[in-house]
Amino acid sequence: MATPKRIYLAGPEVFFPATEHQAIVAEKKRLLREYGFEGIDPLDTELAFSGDQAKPDRGQRIYQANRELMDSCDGIIANLTPFRGISADPGTVYEVGYMIGQGKPAFGFTLDSRRYRERMGSIGLDKLGHTIEDFEMSDNLMIEGGINDSGGQLFVAEQPGEHPFFSAELFRRCVRALAHA
Repeated sequence: MATPKRIYLAGPEVFFPATEHQAIVAEKKRLLREYGFEGIDPLDTELAFSGDQAKPDRGQRIYQANRELMDSCDGIIANLTPFRGISADPGTVYEVGYMIGQGKPAFGFTLDSRRYRERMGSIGLDKLGHTIEDFEMSDNLMIEGGINDSGGQLFVAEQPGEHPFFSAELFRRCVRALAHA
């Protein structure tokens, strides 16, 4: 029996309460298994910290553990729904770029159907007078452009999901596209 391809699951879910995170990740992993993939969550690594370990050292260990997980994976599906602002979670965006940089396919989804410019407002400048890009893309052009160049695709919700940050139907679309990539 062939080993299933490992798919890194990136997104802001790692910041959700434990039960909420676990429920969403369990559903993602179940959907991936239906197509013969193994889902790998950033929290699949068990890290133990000493009480006196400095917070920057803890952060560095988490980064290294997540990078090792990404290195062990064959692709990524990222939740790019805007988080704490008008754009995707910056850690998730880094993970997408890291995987693309390794030549691995990246797929993503967002439950916000508005384009990037729409989320900033209707005028072409921010409150500081800086230009807001307007390429009719779901997020910054580097995110969507990189996903497209990797052979992947960014899926945009047409209706709300069962959670503000998750839709099984939308995630399944990513998995189905990955299976045919």
